[in-house]
Amino acid sequence: EGGPNQSIEVSQITVSKSVMASKPGEPWKMPPLLKIYEAFGALADGRVRLEDESHASVLSSDRTKTYQVEISGEDRVISSNDNASYWQGYLGYPAIAAMLVRGLCPVRAEAISALAGISWNELNRSFRNDYSRTIAEVMRRAEERGFDSTIIAAEAEAVLSKLREFGPLRGSRRRPARPLP
Repeated sequence: EGGPNQSIEVSQITVSKSVMASKPGEPWKMPPLLKIYEAFGALADGRVRLEDESHASVLSSDRTKTYQVEISGEDRVISSNDNASYWQGYLGYPAIAAMLVRGLCPVRAEAISALAGISWNELNRSFRNDYSRTIAEVMRRAEERGFDSTIIAAEAEAVLSKLREFGPLRGSRRRPARPLP
């Protein structure tokens, strides 16, 4: 009664819970800075569509997936079915992009348009998800096209800071989007 098997089961539950993402109502983990850049890219490419006052859809940069974002509870409770939100437990770029469209904070048009046409998934894969290398490459490309990388970086930092201050809460957990047929 209450022997060693019981304590092993309890510790296994605890371990598996720590691997799982937070529960609904808990604060989202803050994303890596790259996710702000990816959100800017989604806006620049016109891949974010508000469906109604609480729903948005965001097309992936390779246009093979459509992510669903739900924002409710005075815009603080957010759920999204992108991989980062589901597997990593931080707010992914589709939710960030939807929040920006809904007015989280203003972003200079130059920072948005500088990141148009980037195949983020392909770029991240080529750098083996080394986000600092991805950002460096994106900034190099933006500068080649005549954009000021310091403005882009400052705008991305400002959005991340605003996200921290805003403190979005987790909505229901949704399975990641599958590629479109």
